[in-house]
Amino acid sequence: MHVLDLADDTFLAVPPRVVAAEVAAPAFAARYWPELDLRVYADRGVKGRCWTVAGPLHGTMEIWLEPVLDGTVLHYYLRADPLAPDGSWHPVGGAALGRLARRWRVAGRRAALELKDRLETGRVPGGPPVPD
Repeated sequence: MHVLDLADDTFLAVPPRVVAAEVAAPAFAARYWPELDLRVYADRGVKGRCWTVAGPLHGTMEIWLEPVLDGTVLHYYLRADPLAPDGSWHPVGGAALGRLARRWRVAGRRAALELKDRLETGRVPGGPPVPD
């Protein structure tokens, strides 16, 4: 079991194929997780992507796209352990673990909310999705 085991969900009122295209763009991961070396190990098409994680963290990250009603739920998972600059395992606990978890939870949330804001532009709250 990894020290960090984070999950978050965000509803986007756009079809999964639209969100999948954004997540598959090479700039997507680099924009939101620039400190991490992310390598795709599973391109799941309209269902999302999975990456191995290296750098200050070692583990896996996944964005799973689930069709729900007239949109998509973006599920974000990060399961990783912190590494010291020399690449050795870095034990973290207490308040430091809380700060580390918050840092990476916020990165995932920021990615999801910025996608939501951009892809739902022009949609009336509570109204139908914007045609693509």
